[in-house]
Amino acid sequence: MASIRAAVAPRACRVLIRVALGALLTTALAQHACAQKLDARYAITMTGIRVGQSTWKADIAEERFTAEATGGSVDLLSIFAKGGGTAQTAGLVKDAALVPSTYSSTMIEDGDHTELKLTFEEGTVIDLVDKGPAPADRVPLREEHLRGVSDPLSALLLANGSSDGRLARQTCERTLAIFDGRRRYDLVLSFKRMEELARKPYEGRVLVCNVVLRPIAGHRANSVVMKYIAGRRDIEIAFAPMAGARFLAPLRLSVPTLLGTISIDATQFDTTPRAVPAPAPAQ
Repeated sequence: MASIRAAVAPRACRVLIRVALGALLTTALAQHACAQKLDARYAITMTGIRVGQSTWKADIAEERFTAEATGGSVDLLSIFAKGGGTAQTAGLVKDAALVPSTYSSTMIEDGDHTELKLTFEEGTVIDLVDKGPAPADRVPLREEHLRGVSDPLSALLLANGSSDGRLARQTCERTLAIFDGRRRYDLVLSFKRMEELARKPYEGRVLVCNVVLRPIAGHRANSVVMKYIAGRRDIEIAFAPMAGARFLAPLRLSVPTLLGTISIDATQFDTTPRAVPAPAPAQ
């Protein structure tokens, strides 16, 4: 009996080692699949005539993320301004959500040059640097407007509401509280439909959300643009999944206006698993 136990023990150890190594490999693969990169380009058109362009890049790892945008659609409001700019954000990934730590933008809007830098702590703006001209005729910002907010880039990289990787309508059912350094507004999303696309730049299912803009503070009180688009119920954004389907990124935005529909459509939408360094071999 002792000899049998002696023979079985090494075999059991080998089995346990294989199981442990398999678990480590599975964990490494899961971490690789969960890391995502986005490289997208968009064309901005008015009634079919191209009037601008923009690019978005994002890198979402297990614990941290970065994102940047350049051009005329850094956020929803910038497409109505005469100008363009750049914006960058970085922060942490917590509980399947992007929590920004820093956000900065350099913009030209209606001839005004602005430079903004924000520092966040758990959704609260704790530092704001504004190097642009003093805003005039703005709805006053209060301290409570700087709590429970995100920046314009992080907010539009949606965490998928499904745990099985499929698109879920509940992903649309949320309110995005946004502060861009001057303006505090909500984007109220609701489910509109699912679409199946069969042509480039993206092939597959997309989630289409209805969007209602709700200005809160920091905007010009007499802004014709803000009055026109605020509360409209015919604005929509289509979101497509990034690799791994943990997060979704904007693929298309359409805003009807008196002069025709403003559209932002992806002309390139490359999303791949982010390269993760292979674990060092065991010694």
